[in-house]
Amino acid sequence: MVFPWLRLPFLLLFHLLFASAQLCEIPAGALELIQTLNSDLLKVAGDGSQEPNPSLYLALRLSSQHNLEKEREYLNRLTDVFQPQSSRMPSELNRRKKPGTGELALYLLAQRAACQDMDTPERNRMVTRLKLLLNKEMKQIGHKEKGHPITNYYQYSLGILALCIHNKRTDPEVIWKLLSAEHNGRFYHHQTLSVDTEAMAGLVFVCLEQSPSYPHNLQVGVRRAMKRAKAKILEARTPDGVYGNIYSSPLAVQFLSAVGMRQNQQEFSSGMAALRQRLERGDFQNNVIRSQLLPALYCKSYVDIASMACQTQTDSFIPDLSLSKPLGIDLTRNISIRLEVRNAFQLLYQNVLVVPWGSTLLDVLEAAAKDVLQPLRYETQKTLSGPMLTGVMGERPQEGERRYWRILRHPNSSLDQGIAEYTPQDGDHIILKMTSW
Repeated sequence: MVFPWLRLPFLLLFHLLFASAQLCEIPAGALELIQTLNSDLLKVAGDGSQEPNPSLYLALRLSSQHNLEKEREYLNRLTDVFQPQSSRMPSELNRRKKPGTGELALYLLAQRAACQDMDTPERNRMVTRLKLLLNKEMKQIGHKEKGHPITNYYQYSLGILALCIHNKRTDPEVIWKLLSAEHNGRFYHHQTLSVDTEAMAGLVFVCLEQSPSYPHNLQVGVRRAMKRAKAKILEARTPDGVYGNIYSSPLAVQFLSAVGMRQNQQEFSSGMAALRQRLERGDFQNNVIRSQLLPALYCKSYVDIASMACQTQTDSFIPDLSLSKPLGIDLTRNISIRLEVRNAFQLLYQNVLVVPWGSTLLDVLEAAAKDVLQPLRYETQKTLSGPMLTGVMGERPQEGERRYWRILRHPNSSLDQGIAEYTPQDGDHIILKMTSW
């Protein structure tokens, strides 16, 4: 079998080998913490009740320590989901929607992380499908400066990154749209920079910057965008060392590693220290964020997938430990949460709910739905990042509408976590607000 990485352009291969040669200095005492995160993610991978997630697989493959048998088993589960066998019943094949831009891109990255031969008819069809999805996204953006893709620029970037990592040429117009969006500040959300979107686009620029197959003017634009992305992410660094917020920081650190920042640079070292501190404190509970965190702690990024050589990997001893986690729900102690639902015109719901201490916001919504006198009606959608709130009191965005349910702590503080991770405190006032974006 011919490994795709052998066909990478020389310049890209040289750049990646040089970058990987720059050692990541892990402070004394931090290695066990990182190994423990690795161990926790392996436990998640071994849980057959959870749908496999390509983000988790990428984390395991980018780790410096491996359980190759468990990684192979998890890849097989991913393949069953993304490339179901034709021998299955038609109803079984149709049960799962075809993956969209982001999901398909992550799965193709997982294929490269497994050193799979992509020159098979089925895998070539997946690459072609991703190119078609990106072209649809590009057409949706249109010629307007403030146009939007069908999904978002995070998934759009992921799609381009997957093609670049596989050394597959992307339509230059697709890339120009991303460059234009970055240049014109399209990665802002409610006047705040979406650091994870900027970082994902930045990883695209790092990968493309080493590819000689694009016109000179496009390469110039890519290099400029990469510098702007670095400047914006560093500018978003807070006094406690995180970039934007703690949940966008893992991807930001991945990008900063990819552009060559190292621990002897204070702006970078403070970010790494903040990640380790918050990991030890138990702040990372979402498995997608933890999957982005593990490579970052090893000073690796998704760009490193392009240079992986699976035949050199061996099994490692990974201690069976557990990171500190929230204490869980305490049924002996109750807290009060005020819940309010609004659209652009009116108040749709208001109630004070009493729930056990340690309940997540999703638990609060479930308690509100069971209230006999004033039941809350809500809907969620399953995503790789966990349940997403899609409808409340019968109101939900229609297809193509750029509206969503924004979750706020009174009066106007957006939550950084999802509904299944955020744990309200006693007396919190939570507002669900239908918002345009």
